[in-house]
Amino acid sequence: MNQHPGIIGKKIGMTQIFSETGEVLRCTVVQAGCVVIGKRTLEKDGYSALILGLGERAERHTTKPLAGAFKKTGQTPKRIVRELRCSPEHAAKYELGQTLKVDEIFEVGQRVDAQGRSRGRGFSGVIRRWSFAGAVSSHGTHEYFRHGGSIGTNMTPGRTLPGLKMPGHYGDETVSALNLKIAKLLPEDDLILIEGPVPGPKNQLVTIRGAVKKRGGKGLPKPVQPTGKKKAG
Repeated sequence: MNQHPGIIGKKIGMTQIFSETGEVLRCTVVQAGCVVIGKRTLEKDGYSALILGLGERAERHTTKPLAGAFKKTGQTPKRIVRELRCSPEHAAKYELGQTLKVDEIFEVGQRVDAQGRSRGRGFSGVIRRWSFAGAVSSHGTHEYFRHGGSIGTNMTPGRTLPGLKMPGHYGDETVSALNLKIAKLLPEDDLILIEGPVPGPKNQLVTIRGAVKKRGGKGLPKPVQPTGKKKAG
């Protein structure tokens, strides 16, 4: 489980910036500004975590139990509430009502993992959903151009095996993009610019945390450098 420091934010679109060498960097812009509205502790809950809130919720749209929970912590109702596990040392740095600053959590060049919910595409066929090639369009084929083909055998095992790629609901699922690089931080506006695409459409909630599979990190095999020498024999 990823317990590196992180934030929740809203994906507001994509842009491009220029690096110091003049290279064009395509970046996703994430609006941060989440507030600590609660904590989990080892003594009381068995684990440590920060409960973060993002965006304001209207009082008339907030149920009384939920409004009472926010009032108990001295916070206004938040539209989005998420819990991010972290180390006890990291949780101790923040007080209730404190805003997580992007420059305190991340730094330029850091590798992060981004998690969001992909765009829902409804019921889709196998060509769109699984990139099937489709059937041949010659030798007398009729009405089978976009079909998936055989889904099982006749006698053994005599049934359709589970897990076969078929038509169905496509998208609207949690997707993680690993080892993305932070290109720029704008602390005054609570903005994070991340190289490359982040899962989800515009205005989608995303979670940005330190990478768990850092390239060249501990426990990962180092890339083999080609020597250019051929083996004898």
